[in-house]
Amino acid sequence: MGWLGLDDTDSLAGGCTTAVFHDLLNGLPDSTSIGTPRLVRLWPFAQRRTRGNAALGIELQTEDVGELIRHLDAWWSNHIAPFAGEVAPSDVSPREQSPASPGMVWFENQPPSEFYQKAVRTEVTLDELPTPEHSWGGHGRIGATAAVSWKGKECTWEAIAWRLEGADSARRVDHATVEAVDGWPEIVFSRDPRRGTSLIAPRGRSPVLFGLRATSKEAAEKGCRLLVQSEETERVRGWRVFQTNQASGDHLGDHWLLEVQDVLTDPVRKHAQIITNGPDVLCYAEGGPVNALARWLQEGDEIEVAGLIDHDEQIHAERLKLKSWVPRSRQRPLCPDCQVRMKSMGAGQGIRCPKCKRREGDEWIDIPGSPPFRTWVEPPLDARRHLSRPLEWEDMVGSAEILPNDEEQSTS
Repeated sequence: MGWLGLDDTDSLAGGCTTAVFHDLLNGLPDSTSIGTPRLVRLWPFAQRRTRGNAALGIELQTEDVGELIRHLDAWWSNHIAPFAGEVAPSDVSPREQSPASPGMVWFENQPPSEFYQKAVRTEVTLDELPTPEHSWGGHGRIGATAAVSWKGKECTWEAIAWRLEGADSARRVDHATVEAVDGWPEIVFSRDPRRGTSLIAPRGRSPVLFGLRATSKEAAEKGCRLLVQSEETERVRGWRVFQTNQASGDHLGDHWLLEVQDVLTDPVRKHAQIITNGPDVLCYAEGGPVNALARWLQEGDEIEVAGLIDHDEQIHAERLKLKSWVPRSRQRPLCPDCQVRMKSMGAGQGIRCPKCKRREGDEWIDIPGSPPFRTWVEPPLDARRHLSRPLEWEDMVGSAEILPNDEEQSTS
Protein backbone atom coordinates (compact mmCIF):
# COMPACT_ATOMS: atom_id res chain seq x y z
CA MET A 1 0.00 0.00 0.00
CA GLY A 2 1.20 3.50 -0.74
CA TRP A 3 0.50 6.88 -2.33
CA LEU A 4 1.72 7.99 -5.76
CA GLY A 5 1.72 11.64 -6.86
CA LEU A 6 2.59 13.38 -10.14
CA ASP A 7 2.74 16.98 -11.35
CA ASP A 8 4.22 19.46 -13.85
CA THR A 9 4.42 17.54 -17.13
CA ASP A 10 2.73 20.24 -19.22
CA SER A 11 3.45 23.72 -20.56
CA LEU A 12 1.77 26.21 -22.85
CA ALA A 13 3.41 24.27 -25.66
CA GLY A 14 0.99 21.45 -24.93
CA GLY A 15 0.83 18.31 -22.88
CA CYS A 16 -1.46 17.47 -19.99
CA THR A 17 -0.63 15.96 -16.63
CA THR A 18 -4.01 14.23 -16.38
CA ALA A 19 -3.36 12.43 -19.70
CA VAL A 20 0.15 11.42 -18.60
CA PHE A 21 -1.27 10.15 -15.30
CA HIS A 22 -4.02 8.24 -17.11
CA ASP A 23 -1.42 6.47 -19.24
CA LEU A 24 0.71 5.74 -16.18
CA LEU A 25 -2.23 4.11 -14.38
CA ASN A 26 -3.13 2.05 -17.44
CA GLY A 27 0.44 0.79 -17.61
CA LEU A 28 0.79 -0.37 -13.99
CA PRO A 29 1.66 -4.02 -13.31
CA ASP A 30 -1.28 -6.41 -13.04
CA SER A 31 -0.32 -7.04 -9.40
CA THR A 32 -1.15 -3.42 -8.53
CA SER A 33 -4.69 -2.28 -7.80
CA ILE A 34 -5.62 1.38 -7.89
CA GLY A 35 -7.79 3.52 -5.65
CA THR A 36 -9.63 6.68 -6.60
CA PRO A 37 -7.52 9.08 -8.68
CA ARG A 38 -7.48 12.62 -7.37
CA LEU A 39 -7.01 15.98 -9.07
CA VAL A 40 -5.93 18.78 -6.74
CA ARG A 41 -5.80 22.46 -7.67
CA LEU A 42 -3.20 24.51 -5.79
CA TRP A 43 -2.27 28.13 -5.01
CA PRO A 44 -2.77 29.98 -8.31
CA PHE A 45 -0.04 32.57 -7.76
CA ALA A 46 2.83 30.08 -7.47
CA GLN A 47 5.71 31.23 -9.65
CA ARG A 48 6.15 27.82 -11.27
CA ARG A 49 2.48 26.86 -11.53
CA THR A 50 1.49 24.76 -14.52
CA ARG A 51 -1.11 25.74 -17.10
CA GLY A 52 -3.99 24.10 -15.23
CA ASN A 53 -2.35 24.36 -11.80
CA ALA A 54 -3.51 20.83 -10.98
CA ALA A 55 -1.59 17.93 -9.46
CA LEU A 56 -2.52 14.24 -9.48
CA GLY A 57 -2.40 11.54 -6.82
CA ILE A 58 -3.71 8.06 -6.04
CA GLU A 59 -3.55 5.31 -3.44
CA LEU A 60 -2.13 2.02 -4.76
CA GLN A 61 -2.28 -1.51 -3.35
CA THR A 62 0.46 -4.03 -4.11
CA GLU A 63 2.06 -7.02 -2.42
CA ASP A 64 5.37 -6.37 -4.18
CA VAL A 65 6.45 -2.77 -3.62
CA GLY A 66 9.87 -3.52 -5.06
CA GLU A 67 8.38 -4.61 -8.39
CA LEU A 68 6.18 -1.51 -8.46
CA ILE A 69 9.09 0.85 -7.79
CA ARG A 70 11.17 -0.78 -10.51
CA HIS A 71 8.26 -0.36 -12.90
CA LEU A 72 7.83 3.31 -11.89
CA ASP A 73 11.58 3.91 -12.41
CA ALA A 74 11.36 2.61 -15.96
CA TRP A 75 8.10 4.40 -16.70
CA TRP A 76 9.55 7.66 -15.42
CA SER A 77 12.62 7.39 -17.63
CA ASN A 78 10.74 6.36 -20.77
CA HIS A 79 7.47 8.30 -20.55
CA ILE A 80 7.71 11.24 -18.12
CA ALA A 81 11.26 12.55 -17.82
CA PRO A 82 11.31 13.60 -21.53
CA PHE A 83 8.71 16.30 -20.73
CA ALA A 84 11.28 18.24 -18.69
CA GLY A 85 12.25 21.58 -20.16
CA GLU A 86 9.18 22.11 -22.35
CA VAL A 87 8.24 25.80 -22.45
CA ALA A 88 6.32 28.19 -24.67
CA PRO A 89 5.58 31.92 -24.52
CA SER A 90 2.06 33.13 -23.81
CA ASP A 91 0.10 35.58 -25.91
CA VAL A 92 -2.31 36.30 -23.06
CA SER A 93 -0.36 35.97 -19.80
CA PRO A 94 2.28 38.55 -18.78
CA ARG A 95 3.98 36.18 -16.34
CA GLU A 96 7.23 34.46 -17.23
CA GLN A 97 6.67 30.88 -18.33
CA SER A 98 8.73 28.28 -16.46
CA PRO A 99 9.94 25.15 -18.25
CA ALA A 100 8.10 21.96 -17.35
CA SER A 101 9.75 20.30 -14.34
CA PRO A 102 8.00 16.93 -13.86
CA GLY A 103 8.00 15.43 -10.40
CA MET A 104 6.74 12.15 -8.98
CA VAL A 105 6.65 10.89 -5.37
CA TRP A 106 5.90 7.63 -3.58
CA PHE A 107 4.88 7.60 0.09
CA GLU A 108 4.24 4.37 1.95
CA ASN A 109 1.92 6.32 4.26
CA GLN A 110 -0.18 9.33 3.39
CA PRO A 111 1.75 12.51 4.31
CA PRO A 112 0.27 15.06 6.74
CA SER A 113 -2.66 17.12 5.46
CA GLU A 114 -0.96 20.29 6.72
CA PHE A 115 1.26 20.25 3.65
CA TYR A 116 -1.76 20.31 1.34
CA GLN A 117 -3.32 23.11 3.37
CA LYS A 118 -0.21 25.24 2.93
CA ALA A 119 0.22 24.42 -0.78
CA VAL A 120 -3.36 25.42 -1.57
CA ARG A 121 -3.04 28.76 0.22
CA THR A 122 0.49 29.99 -0.38
CA GLU A 123 3.84 29.33 -2.04
CA VAL A 124 5.89 26.35 -0.83
CA THR A 125 9.38 25.26 -1.74
CA LEU A 126 11.14 21.95 -2.27
CA ASP A 127 12.87 22.41 1.09
CA GLU A 128 9.50 22.16 2.84
CA LEU A 129 8.52 18.77 1.41
CA PRO A 130 7.96 15.83 3.73
CA THR A 131 10.39 13.07 2.79
CA PRO A 132 8.94 10.35 0.55
CA GLU A 133 10.24 6.81 0.31
CA HIS A 134 10.97 7.43 -3.39
CA SER A 135 10.91 10.51 -5.60
CA TRP A 136 11.72 11.44 -9.16
CA GLY A 137 12.31 14.72 -10.95
CA GLY A 138 12.07 18.39 -10.01
CA HIS A 139 9.58 21.03 -8.92
CA GLY A 140 6.60 18.85 -9.75
CA ARG A 141 7.29 16.99 -6.51
CA ILE A 142 5.65 19.89 -4.67
CA GLY A 143 2.26 19.50 -6.34
CA ALA A 144 2.58 15.72 -6.34
CA THR A 145 3.07 15.73 -2.57
CA ALA A 146 0.16 18.12 -2.07
CA ALA A 147 -2.11 15.85 -4.11
CA VAL A 148 -1.42 12.79 -1.97
CA SER A 149 -1.62 14.71 1.33
CA TRP A 150 -5.15 15.98 0.57
CA LYS A 151 -7.75 14.23 2.77
CA GLY A 152 -10.64 14.84 0.39
CA LYS A 153 -13.18 15.88 3.02
CA GLU A 154 -14.75 18.52 0.76
CA CYS A 155 -14.77 17.32 -2.80
CA THR A 156 -16.43 17.28 -6.21
CA TRP A 157 -15.83 14.94 -9.15
CA GLU A 158 -14.63 15.51 -12.68
CA ALA A 159 -14.81 13.12 -15.62
CA ILE A 160 -12.06 13.94 -18.12
CA ALA A 161 -11.89 12.57 -21.67
CA TRP A 162 -8.80 12.89 -23.88
CA ARG A 163 -8.60 13.33 -27.64
CA LEU A 164 -6.97 10.86 -29.98
CA GLU A 165 -3.25 11.32 -30.54
CA GLY A 166 -2.56 13.99 -33.16
CA ALA A 167 -6.03 15.54 -33.12
CA ASP A 168 -5.62 19.18 -34.10
CA SER A 169 -9.05 20.19 -35.43
CA ALA A 170 -11.67 22.08 -33.44
CA ARG A 171 -13.06 20.04 -30.56
CA ARG A 172 -16.34 18.29 -31.30
CA VAL A 173 -18.62 17.44 -28.38
CA ASP A 174 -22.33 16.59 -28.67
CA HIS A 175 -23.86 19.84 -27.45
CA ALA A 176 -27.37 18.38 -27.28
CA THR A 177 -26.13 15.77 -24.82
CA VAL A 178 -24.22 18.43 -22.90
CA GLU A 179 -27.45 20.42 -22.51
CA ALA A 180 -29.36 17.32 -21.43
CA VAL A 181 -26.73 16.26 -18.90
CA ASP A 182 -26.44 19.81 -17.61
CA GLY A 183 -30.05 19.54 -16.46
CA TRP A 184 -29.13 16.88 -13.92
CA PRO A 185 -28.97 18.32 -10.38
CA GLU A 186 -25.61 16.63 -9.73
CA ILE A 187 -23.88 18.18 -12.75
CA VAL A 188 -22.28 21.53 -11.91
CA PHE A 189 -20.25 24.27 -13.61
CA SER A 190 -20.75 22.82 -17.09
CA ARG A 191 -22.73 25.68 -18.67
CA ASP A 192 -22.52 29.46 -18.49
CA PRO A 193 -26.02 30.52 -17.37
CA ARG A 194 -25.52 34.05 -18.74
CA ARG A 195 -24.48 33.11 -22.26
CA GLY A 196 -25.97 29.64 -22.48
CA THR A 197 -22.62 28.26 -23.66
CA SER A 198 -20.80 25.11 -22.62
CA LEU A 199 -17.86 25.35 -20.21
CA ILE A 200 -16.67 21.74 -20.39
CA ALA A 201 -14.30 21.96 -23.38
CA PRO A 202 -10.95 23.74 -22.87
CA ARG A 203 -9.27 26.03 -25.38
CA GLY A 204 -5.73 25.78 -26.70
CA ARG A 205 -3.43 22.85 -27.26
CA SER A 206 -4.52 20.64 -24.39
CA PRO A 207 -5.27 17.01 -25.30
CA VAL A 208 -8.35 17.19 -23.03
CA LEU A 209 -11.59 16.94 -25.02
CA PHE A 210 -13.84 17.85 -22.11
CA GLY A 211 -14.09 17.84 -18.33
CA LEU A 212 -17.54 17.20 -16.84
CA ARG A 213 -17.91 18.22 -13.18
CA ALA A 214 -20.40 16.83 -10.72
CA THR A 215 -21.22 16.55 -7.04
CA SER A 216 -21.21 12.74 -7.24
CA LYS A 217 -18.92 10.20 -8.85
CA GLU A 218 -21.87 8.31 -10.30
CA ALA A 219 -23.25 11.36 -12.13
CA ALA A 220 -19.83 12.29 -13.53
CA GLU A 221 -19.32 8.76 -14.82
CA LYS A 222 -22.82 8.43 -16.29
CA GLY A 223 -22.66 11.83 -18.02
CA CYS A 224 -19.21 11.09 -19.43
CA ARG A 225 -20.35 7.76 -20.88
CA LEU A 226 -23.25 9.44 -22.64
CA LEU A 227 -20.96 12.07 -24.16
CA VAL A 228 -18.23 9.74 -25.38
CA GLN A 229 -20.75 7.24 -26.79
CA SER A 230 -22.59 9.90 -28.80
CA GLU A 231 -22.00 9.83 -32.55
CA GLU A 232 -21.80 13.64 -32.46
CA THR A 233 -18.76 13.54 -30.17
CA GLU A 234 -15.34 12.90 -31.65
CA ARG A 235 -13.63 9.65 -30.71
CA VAL A 236 -11.55 9.65 -27.53
CA ARG A 237 -8.49 7.67 -26.50
CA GLY A 238 -9.72 7.28 -22.95
CA TRP A 239 -11.51 8.87 -20.00
CA ARG A 240 -11.38 8.72 -16.22
CA VAL A 241 -13.26 10.15 -13.22
CA PHE A 242 -11.21 12.10 -10.65
CA GLN A 243 -12.04 13.11 -7.11
CA THR A 244 -11.16 16.82 -6.89
CA ASN A 245 -10.81 19.69 -4.44
CA GLN A 246 -12.55 21.97 -6.95
CA ALA A 247 -15.31 24.07 -5.36
CA SER A 248 -14.02 23.06 -1.92
CA GLY A 249 -13.11 26.57 -0.82
CA ASP A 250 -10.01 25.09 0.84
CA HIS A 251 -7.86 27.95 -0.45
CA LEU A 252 -9.63 30.64 1.58
CA GLY A 253 -8.80 31.54 5.16
CA ASP A 254 -10.52 34.07 7.42
CA HIS A 255 -12.48 36.95 5.95
CA TRP A 256 -11.15 40.46 6.15
CA LEU A 257 -13.14 43.35 7.66
CA LEU A 258 -11.79 46.55 6.11
CA GLU A 259 -12.57 50.25 5.81
CA VAL A 260 -12.49 51.78 2.35
CA GLN A 261 -10.15 54.73 1.83
CA ASP A 262 -10.42 55.09 -1.95
CA VAL A 263 -11.38 53.17 -5.09
CA LEU A 264 -9.23 53.32 -8.23
CA THR A 265 -10.67 52.14 -11.54
CA ASP A 266 -8.70 51.17 -14.61
CA PRO A 267 -10.14 53.45 -17.33
CA VAL A 268 -9.60 50.83 -20.05
CA ARG A 269 -10.15 47.40 -18.51
CA LYS A 270 -12.47 48.62 -15.70
CA HIS A 271 -10.72 46.63 -12.98
CA ALA A 272 -11.29 48.16 -9.53
CA GLN A 273 -8.67 48.49 -6.81
CA ILE A 274 -10.06 49.17 -3.34
CA ILE A 275 -7.59 51.04 -1.13
CA THR A 276 -8.30 50.15 2.51
CA ASN A 277 -6.89 50.50 6.00
CA GLY A 278 -5.35 47.06 5.41
CA PRO A 279 -4.37 45.29 2.19
CA ASP A 280 -5.63 46.58 -1.15
CA VAL A 281 -8.45 44.58 -2.73
CA LEU A 282 -8.46 43.80 -6.47
CA CYS A 283 -11.83 43.29 -8.18
CA TYR A 284 -11.49 42.36 -11.84
CA ALA A 285 -13.92 43.55 -14.48
CA GLU A 286 -14.75 39.91 -15.21
CA GLY A 287 -15.97 39.65 -11.61
CA GLY A 288 -19.36 41.10 -12.55
CA PRO A 289 -21.25 41.81 -9.29
CA VAL A 290 -18.01 41.96 -7.29
CA ASN A 291 -16.60 44.61 -9.61
CA ALA A 292 -19.89 46.54 -9.69
CA LEU A 293 -20.05 46.71 -5.90
CA ALA A 294 -16.37 47.69 -5.67
CA ARG A 295 -16.86 50.60 -8.07
CA TRP A 296 -19.81 51.87 -6.01
CA LEU A 297 -17.77 52.09 -2.80
CA GLN A 298 -16.60 55.36 -1.27
CA GLU A 299 -14.26 56.43 1.50
CA GLY A 300 -15.62 55.41 4.89
CA ASP A 301 -17.58 52.35 3.71
CA GLU A 302 -16.91 49.09 5.51
CA ILE A 303 -16.57 45.83 3.60
CA GLU A 304 -16.04 42.14 4.27
CA VAL A 305 -13.97 40.29 1.71
CA ALA A 306 -12.65 36.80 1.09
CA GLY A 307 -9.92 36.04 -1.41
CA LEU A 308 -6.33 35.02 -1.99
CA ILE A 309 -3.36 37.27 -1.30
CA ASP A 310 -0.74 37.51 -4.03
CA HIS A 311 3.00 38.20 -3.85
CA ASP A 312 2.28 41.94 -3.62
CA GLU A 313 0.10 41.45 -0.52
CA GLN A 314 -3.08 42.34 -2.41
CA ILE A 315 -6.35 40.46 -1.91
CA HIS A 316 -7.93 39.11 -5.10
CA ALA A 317 -11.59 39.32 -4.15
CA GLU A 318 -13.66 36.17 -4.62
CA ARG A 319 -16.47 37.22 -2.32
CA LEU A 320 -17.44 40.72 -1.28
CA LYS A 321 -20.05 42.11 1.08
CA LEU A 322 -20.92 45.67 2.08
CA LYS A 323 -21.12 45.89 5.88
CA SER A 324 -21.95 49.60 6.20
CA TRP A 325 -21.71 52.68 4.03
CA VAL A 326 -21.49 56.43 4.39
CA PRO A 327 -24.27 58.68 3.02
CA ARG A 328 -24.01 59.34 -0.69
CA SER A 329 -25.69 62.78 -0.60
CA ARG A 330 -27.74 65.09 1.65
CA GLN A 331 -30.66 67.45 1.42
CA ARG A 332 -32.54 70.08 3.45
CA PRO A 333 -35.35 68.87 5.74
CA LEU A 334 -39.06 69.39 5.09
CA CYS A 335 -40.87 72.22 6.84
CA PRO A 336 -42.73 70.69 9.85
CA ASP A 337 -45.79 72.79 9.04
CA CYS A 338 -46.01 72.80 5.25
CA GLN A 339 -44.05 69.64 4.32
CA VAL A 340 -42.20 71.77 1.77
CA ARG A 341 -38.44 71.43 1.33
CA MET A 342 -36.71 74.24 3.24
CA LYS A 343 -34.00 76.32 1.60
CA SER A 344 -30.83 78.08 2.69
CA MET A 345 -30.97 81.81 3.40
CA GLY A 346 -27.23 82.15 2.81
CA ALA A 347 -24.00 81.09 4.42
CA GLY A 348 -24.42 80.87 8.18
CA GLN A 349 -28.00 82.27 8.12
CA GLY A 350 -29.96 79.06 8.56
CA ILE A 351 -32.83 77.75 6.41
CA ARG A 352 -36.36 78.98 5.68
CA CYS A 353 -39.57 77.49 4.32
CA PRO A 354 -40.33 79.11 0.95
CA LYS A 355 -44.09 78.84 1.68
CA CYS A 356 -44.73 79.80 5.31
CA LYS A 357 -41.35 81.47 5.93
CA ARG A 358 -40.64 79.40 9.00
CA ARG A 359 -36.98 79.54 9.97
CA GLU A 360 -34.65 76.93 11.40
CA GLY A 361 -30.96 76.58 12.09
CA ASP A 362 -28.62 75.34 9.36
CA GLU A 363 -29.57 71.66 8.96
CA TRP A 364 -29.00 68.80 6.51
CA ILE A 365 -30.44 65.29 6.22
CA ASP A 366 -28.16 62.52 5.02
CA ILE A 367 -29.35 60.36 2.11
CA PRO A 368 -27.76 56.93 2.52
CA GLY A 369 -27.88 55.89 -1.11
CA SER A 370 -28.79 52.50 -2.51
CA PRO A 371 -25.94 49.98 -2.98
CA PRO A 372 -26.21 47.63 -5.97
CA PHE A 373 -26.03 44.63 -3.62
CA ARG A 374 -26.69 44.21 0.11
CA THR A 375 -25.63 40.56 0.44
CA TRP A 376 -22.55 38.55 -0.45
CA VAL A 377 -21.65 38.64 -4.14
CA GLU A 378 -19.30 36.44 -6.19
CA PRO A 379 -18.05 36.44 -9.79
CA PRO A 380 -20.15 34.78 -12.50
CA LEU A 381 -19.54 31.09 -13.07
CA ASP A 382 -17.10 31.47 -15.97
CA ALA A 383 -14.91 33.91 -14.00
CA ARG A 384 -14.50 31.92 -10.77
CA ARG A 385 -11.45 30.01 -9.67
CA HIS A 386 -11.57 26.22 -9.80
CA LEU A 387 -11.41 26.17 -6.01
CA SER A 388 -14.19 28.69 -5.39
CA ARG A 389 -17.11 27.29 -3.43
CA PRO A 390 -20.45 28.72 -4.62
CA LEU A 391 -22.26 30.91 -2.12
CA GLU A 392 -25.40 28.80 -2.38
CA TRP A 393 -23.48 25.78 -1.11
CA GLU A 394 -22.86 27.26 2.32
CA ASP A 395 -24.17 29.73 4.88
CA MET A 396 -22.09 32.89 4.88
CA VAL A 397 -22.34 33.51 8.61
CA GLY A 398 -19.70 34.61 11.06
CA SER A 399 -16.28 35.99 10.29
CA ALA A 400 -13.17 36.78 12.26
CA GLU A 401 -11.99 40.38 12.17
CA ILE A 402 -8.48 40.69 10.78
CA LEU A 403 -6.54 43.70 11.91
CA PRO A 404 -4.21 45.15 9.28
CA ASN A 405 -1.19 45.32 11.56
CA ASP A 406 -1.78 42.15 13.55
CA GLU A 407 1.31 39.95 13.52
CA GLU A 408 -0.95 36.88 13.39
CA GLN A 409 -3.06 38.06 10.46
CA SER A 410 -3.91 35.58 7.73
CA THR A 411 -2.10 35.88 4.43
CA SER A 412 -4.29 33.44 2.59
